[in-house]
Amino acid sequence: MKILTFILLLGSIFWSRAQEGPISTYKKRVLEAAEVNLLMSYYQQDGEHAAVTGGEGTEALKDVSSSIVVSLPLNADDVLTVDVGISAYSSASTSNINPLDGSNTVVSPFSASSGASRNDVLVYTNPSYEHSSDDRNSIWRAQASFSNEFDYFSLGFGGGYTRLFNEKNTEISANAQVFLDHWNPQIPIELRDGFYDDRITGDGTYNPVFAEFSTDKRNSYAISLSFSQILGRKWQASFLMDLVLQDGLLGTPFQRIYFGDVNDFYIDEFQLADDVERLPDSRFKIPLGIRMNYYLNDFFIFRGYYRFYRDDWGINANTVSLEVPIKLSDSFTVYPIYRFYTQTASDYFYKTEDALSTYIFYTSDYDLSNFHAHQYGLGLQYKDVFADARLFLFGLKALDLRLNRYNRSDGLDAFIVTFGATFVGE
Repeated sequence: MKILTFILLLGSIFWSRAQEGPISTYKKRVLEAAEVNLLMSYYQQDGEHAAVTGGEGTEALKDVSSSIVVSLPLNADDVLTVDVGISAYSSASTSNINPLDGSNTVVSPFSASSGASRNDVLVYTNPSYEHSSDDRNSIWRAQASFSNEFDYFSLGFGGGYTRLFNEKNTEISANAQVFLDHWNPQIPIELRDGFYDDRITGDGTYNPVFAEFSTDKRNSYAISLSFSQILGRKWQASFLMDLVLQDGLLGTPFQRIYFGDVNDFYIDEFQLADDVERLPDSRFKIPLGIRMNYYLNDFFIFRGYYRFYRDDWGINANTVSLEVPIKLSDSFTVYPIYRFYTQTASDYFYKTEDALSTYIFYTSDYDLSNFHAHQYGLGLQYKDVFADARLFLFGLKALDLRLNRYNRSDGLDAFIVTFGATFVGE
């Protein structure tokens, strides 16, 4: 009797709803609960081609970075994400912006001075907002960025649109960004007004002619386009293209140049600058890329990537990478990583004392030289399927640890450790 009464009551509820109109359909939220990502990294490098000292000198650098990324569902359709981070580094090369630092003996370019510029802190925040349509086939987004360090400030903003077709098997995305950056130029100590030191040695008189920069601004405009397609049960491909235009002060103000047709001058072992690098006030870049993912079985996935890059400074570059996630269990995945990169030299790159004072543009920054590089890595990911482990009101979703080794043909070596943890709210 109780069961019959319940059925009749339930039927009357549905009947009354039918008289009122159709029942509203349930709409799944884009993001069910708040997510927090904690990211940390340690980077260490060494080399002997520091651009701060004209292409010869220590490149020793250590950097420790951390950030927190919080994604908040505002309602069923909208998500607000805020990325806040800090990066602190100690650099032997930038310490030599001023190698004098009050001591009686000037350090070698292959040693770090104790100058104030040896350490710096970068702070940044990147808020973004994303809105999805009711059918989840259209996504609009807007983003901004702010970053600051002792000689550089950057302000950015942009937006984008993503459209999904073919039962979400096809995706087209477009994004545009603008960065308005401002230098606080830190030029080498010997090129500053009023510099004098009675320890200078050389043939003749040290009297460099340093021209002030015509601007202290750097602007960047970028358009990113992507097309993704699920090709079958096991294949997925993405095609990527960026168009980037930069203008303003594109050189680094404290990177020295030594000319081949000018006498050399020293204080102890340290060679004094003839000038700083000079580069064109505009640059156009075009990277083109393709990603291919292949699902072999429940244990192996192959993720391949190729990118071709070209700019109007004469650099052509190719990048190939492969990542192979191997599922050890429902919770653990290990993935070896390999990346190969090669590039041609910029039209404006010169080794130490190869450039002449009559040239208009010149740099001894080996990042713009001809080189190739290998990166080897290994990652380990842990997923807490039921979010049993907790941090305050958040359950642990995933942990990710990556170790990478980077070797460049010009002698630069680096070691990178990154760690990430993802938590979800109740």
